[in-house]
Amino acid sequence: MAIGPVQLIVLGFNHPEFHGEVIAELERLRQSDTVRVIDALAVYKDKAGEIEVEHLSNLTEEEAIEYGTKIGALIGLGIEGEEGIEAGAVAGAETVMESGLHVMPSDEEVWDVLAEIPNDTAAALILLEHHWAVPLRDAILRANGFRISDGFISPFDLIALGLHTAEEAKRLSVLEQSRNGR
Repeated sequence: MAIGPVQLIVLGFNHPEFHGEVIAELERLRQSDTVRVIDALAVYKDKAGEIEVEHLSNLTEEEAIEYGTKIGALIGLGIEGEEGIEAGAVAGAETVMESGLHVMPSDEEVWDVLAEIPNDTAAALILLEHHWAVPLRDAILRANGFRISDGFISPFDLIALGLHTAEEAKRLSVLEQSRNGR
């Protein structure tokens, strides 16, 4: 089975009020076979920067056993304190070595996910596989193409293209900044 492109999304929350809406939307995407949630963690960072981690996912029990805690291995985060963090880092390194890949990023490329989470907030770390992109990716590879870069586009950049109104972009920006404590 071909695995689609995988993306780690980190979403921040000030005083989160989860009512199941995020998980319900991920489940809807899963049922449509658009994406698959490989792993999801909720990370709570207190005022002193201490971290508490909770597994959060819409995976079935069998899938959770099969895939394990992939985010922890990917970012070197273990669930059980310092020993767990070390175990997460070791598991991530072993996975990379077993796959035959060499991914030693330069200092500019290192993404310290946990450091970016502000104190006294929560974050949802969601590792998604994009099923919809498999045929597109394969077509690109057959044409000798390759990924150079990717990223989300700001709503403000979409105004010039006519995909957002200035009012909508400003509303989204204000919401995001107010949630980000700015």
